[in-house]
Amino acid sequence: MQSIFIQYIYLILIVLGLVMLAEKLRLAYPIVILLGGLALSFVAQFSNITINPELIFLIFLPPLLYEAAWQVSWKEFWKWRGLIIGFAFPIVILTSCVIAVVSSAIIPGFTLALGFLLGGIISPPDAVSATTIMRRVNVPKSLVSLVEGESLLNDASSLIVFRFALAAVLTGQFQFQEAAGSFVLVILVGILSGLVIGLIFYGIHRLLPTTSSIEIGLTLVTPYCMYYFAEHFHYSGVLAVVSGGLLLSSKRDRLLSYRSRVEGLNVWNNLVFVLNGLIFLLIGLELPFVIRQLGNIGLSSAVRYGLIIAFVLIVTRLLCTLGTSVLMRVMSRFIAVSDPNPGWRGPLIFGWAGMRGVVSLASALSIPILTQTGQPFPYRELILFITFIVILITLVFQGLTLPWLVRKVNLKDRFTLIPEQHQEIIIQKKLALASLRFLEEKYSEERARNEHLDNLFSKLEIDLKVFDRELEESNLAWQNSLKDYQSIYLEVLEQRRELLNKMNRRAEFDEGLIRKYLLLIDVEEFKVREIGSQESDTE
Repeated sequence: MQSIFIQYIYLILIVLGLVMLAEKLRLAYPIVILLGGLALSFVAQFSNITINPELIFLIFLPPLLYEAAWQVSWKEFWKWRGLIIGFAFPIVILTSCVIAVVSSAIIPGFTLALGFLLGGIISPPDAVSATTIMRRVNVPKSLVSLVEGESLLNDASSLIVFRFALAAVLTGQFQFQEAAGSFVLVILVGILSGLVIGLIFYGIHRLLPTTSSIEIGLTLVTPYCMYYFAEHFHYSGVLAVVSGGLLLSSKRDRLLSYRSRVEGLNVWNNLVFVLNGLIFLLIGLELPFVIRQLGNIGLSSAVRYGLIIAFVLIVTRLLCTLGTSVLMRVMSRFIAVSDPNPGWRGPLIFGWAGMRGVVSLASALSIPILTQTGQPFPYRELILFITFIVILITLVFQGLTLPWLVRKVNLKDRFTLIPEQHQEIIIQKKLALASLRFLEEKYSEERARNEHLDNLFSKLEIDLKVFDRELEESNLAWQNSLKDYQSIYLEVLEQRRELLNKMNRRAEFDEGLIRKYLLLIDVEEFKVREIGSQESDTE
């Protein structure tokens, strides 16, 4: 147990080092971590590390899905619900069918059932790499929301396809009507179970006496309860976590206190960062194990099969995204659609962002070694190797070329009605105006008697004048004035920090109070730099 713990400590340190390298190279960290894991897999100390699929499905997957459900914009998810559901279910099934036909045609002895199994494994794209890259380049937020929304559901559909295909291979039987009914039942009951568990935890948060530590602890336990409950009864644990996460995220203001929301955000961001890093490193380290598993199958033949299937997978997704664009344009003549004229640029980027990841490899690893008759599972080693090749090709090749494609395509944002800079000023102005009106209606008489309240009135009045002036000025003038203000204010905060550290050396000041005000300065600096980073992202 101690050796395993120390091993994972080493792996986390390696992940951190590789992320630093990725930042230096200005590359998406999943790509660098995967390649780093590949390089380390040839080192003797790391060559025997393998992925336990139960570790992925039971420990890693629930919190990653839950955090993704909390981060996704419910407004954008609902706006693009038709496309998201279409790519999460029909397109996943269509992709599985294409892979089944192609793989059974090019691989001797490979049946359609095995092809469907392979298709279910490699059909779901992984959103971590795509969104990490997209946030580094100028991509409309609507496209990022579409990729994130798709990733929430396609894992569930692909795992359901995988489950039914695996049962068909093991039993040698497949009844379409029974499978279709079970498919719908697995989806609906999975969603329902997630909503039920979500409502139970909502009641716990609302009715029981909790602190911020208890509330954050409950958020960490919630996705596991949703996932285990649904999987225990053989329904979709993925959809349970997604549906329950979306439900609770829509009620976050009533679910958590202000302290829990602030502290919980930091806890979850760091937890997901470490889990994602470990997963991509483990995928890279899996190479020696995957090659050893090939057995009698020639390495060159296996590589050829993997490259052909990766190519078919990429082309199929591109054809689906571009075909959907044409379909939406035709449908817009008869019914209302989310985008009546998507063009080819957005669908091309969306199609190219279909990189595969951890769910695919964990599914391949979870294939049993023996069938129910005690015979070796047919082509298990080849399926595992092809899955690894597909992940490697799509993640590295598509991941490295996605920024270039985004720059070449030069996709314009057609859905942002107001520039983000103006949105920020308008939001701040509306908040200040609403606050001022509230104070004037309820506490205007208190202003003369309360100096602190008078200062608040004055600050809001000054803020309103500033916001009005900034709305009238050009974007460039507003950005320059904001940058100057932020630079000066950060200097002021640093001066305050130095003063507090000097005061802390004196015996008459309590160190706890000094740390309290240092923390408040950190919070203030975070607010200033967060606004600055958002502005630099929109330039």
